[in-house]
Amino acid sequence: MSRLARGLRRIALPATVAAIGGGAVLYTYRPRNIPGFEGAAVPPPIYGADGTFKLPRFPKTRSRDEQIAELKKSNTEEEYDMLVVGGGATGAGVALDAVTRGLKVAVIERDDFSSGTSSKSTKLVHGGVRYLEKAVWNLDYNQYKLVKEALTERKYFLQTAPHLSSWLPIMLPLDKWWKAPYYWAGTKFYDFLAGSEGIESSYFLTRSKALDAFPMLKQTDLVGALVYYDGAHNDSRMNVSIAMTAAVYGATVINHAEVTGLMKNENGKLCGAQVKDLIPERNGKKSDPITVKAKCIVNCTGPFTDSIRKLDDQDCKEIVSPASGVHVILPGYYSPSNMGLIDPSTSDGRVIFFLPWQGNTIAGTTDEPTKISPNPLPDEKSIQWILNEVSHYLSPDISVRRGDVLAAWSGIRPLVKDPKAKNTESLVRNHLVDISTSGLITCAGGKWTTYRQMAEDCVDAAVKEFNLPTKPFSNAPRVSGSEAIDDGAILNGSCQTHNVRLIGAHGFSKTLFINLIQHFGIETEVAKHLTESYGDRAWTVAAMCKPTDLRFPARGERIARLYPFVDGEIRYAVNNEYAQTAVDVLARRTRLAFLNAQAALECLPKVIDIMSQELKWDRARQEKEWKDTVAFLQSMGLPEPMLSVTRAQIEKGKIDFSSSLEYKMYSRHDKPPVVEE
Repeated sequence: MSRLARGLRRIALPATVAAIGGGAVLYTYRPRNIPGFEGAAVPPPIYGADGTFKLPRFPKTRSRDEQIAELKKSNTEEEYDMLVVGGGATGAGVALDAVTRGLKVAVIERDDFSSGTSSKSTKLVHGGVRYLEKAVWNLDYNQYKLVKEALTERKYFLQTAPHLSSWLPIMLPLDKWWKAPYYWAGTKFYDFLAGSEGIESSYFLTRSKALDAFPMLKQTDLVGALVYYDGAHNDSRMNVSIAMTAAVYGATVINHAEVTGLMKNENGKLCGAQVKDLIPERNGKKSDPITVKAKCIVNCTGPFTDSIRKLDDQDCKEIVSPASGVHVILPGYYSPSNMGLIDPSTSDGRVIFFLPWQGNTIAGTTDEPTKISPNPLPDEKSIQWILNEVSHYLSPDISVRRGDVLAAWSGIRPLVKDPKAKNTESLVRNHLVDISTSGLITCAGGKWTTYRQMAEDCVDAAVKEFNLPTKPFSNAPRVSGSEAIDDGAILNGSCQTHNVRLIGAHGFSKTLFINLIQHFGIETEVAKHLTESYGDRAWTVAAMCKPTDLRFPARGERIARLYPFVDGEIRYAVNNEYAQTAVDVLARRTRLAFLNAQAALECLPKVIDIMSQELKWDRARQEKEWKDTVAFLQSMGLPEPMLSVTRAQIEKGKIDFSSSLEYKMYSRHDKPPVVEE
């Protein structure tokens, strides 16, 4: 063998290793357009040559009264192609998908958009590392498909609503060295499945680095940690944005209206529904039934799926198996502001998340069989279980106290069975689209992350079953408020919801809050909150804030002292997002009821006053709003003594906190806290 050949053989293996390693490094650190980090599609407004400042001109949606009038026309004029019952994530998603395919659509919600399960999630947009683990160990291809689908959908959240979604690193603490390779392999497989849908790769942290990133961690037995990336979002604001985007594109979108009956033709096929507007009764007036004609009816009512199915067929077998998931909200100091944590093996084998959210910390969830009710109460046993699990991985220096729970809620997860399966007792792994003999389409199951795919499958089934006339969307509204972008260019009659930006997305960027501060003179915390909740619609919200007559801030009166929610949000919610009750504002437009139940109670008089000005409420309606909101706040963990507080007590500052847990937790005397010798 020649000397050259021997030399080549010597360097072949090192060269191959170096090439593979170098390729891996280049692939890992390659420049990427990460979803959610793009610049604004529409630049912020600037001063013109003549010195004027022109705010964006966003398309205006029909008022709620106009939407009701439009709904009534279907009985005498053109019928709807599709009537969607339920305005949660799935129902709003179906409406947006259908209307952007050129169909005539109406969506009816008995309470408010996201009033049920869709507002009571863990706030994650994730593939599910626990589902991936089950898929591998059980060789379950359906679980694998569920994870793969969810990871793809995660990317679309960041693309279509970057102001409401964000990437969140989640830490997985390790207490044994042998767990490091096991979980490392799992998180790397998760990265691999995400592919181009991912952001940063998962990585290992030494013990010291883990404590630096998450100082609250218990140091005992900690050997290191793995960190992987998933998505987080503001669930109810996402839901409202989906519904309002559908409205902008021409869908008839109505909340606080109940489907009381389904209509069938002479062939026994569904052809419409009876609808009752619930708002007049709240004002002490009579509400006449509305007849709505539609070619197909879609049931997207989550936990209440069976109640609509029984309007169609009283003898149908129930398919929903409801499970309760309790979450608690703790102060922000319980976790870093930019790092979550997952405990994959709690005392009873369940998974618990511990995540920063809206300045506070969310912990949950439980998973227990439950009964279906509109506003289930979080049970004390579940709250104590969560607090106990949290205390296991936090430093013993940190006392996890029951009085630190600012809010707590129970959401109902609607697990479903396939009525046409041979084994009708087995639960479907992802979601279900079922068509009854009379033509009722039921879309149920799934999870928040896959709402868009659920909607696409549902509309596909409806189009096929009823030969619905999809078509390109001509003269699409300029959702961006600018002529620079033609949102209708991509709407060719097929599903395009993975490309359709929601309202607020076009002009959003990570620096938009600066433009808002410089023009309106609002506080930095408030400006960041507005841009991350409304996107480019923050311009409109800020303009609706009343001037303060202060040096600074020039606009934006906070409705709760410790939170960045301002008066303009209430006006915007009423005039631009169909908010009809104080609960709509406190729970779903702002998130104050979810962040701090007592703070929501304390600002309730101000919310009712502003809504009364906008909606012309009389004294009786204001009193009803007070009563109903306090009852709702009980389901958000409002302490028992606060349930009897009157409006006058709050306005006069005469609430007696002396018997509350929170009052007793802190030093309230004027003696020296530390005695020095």
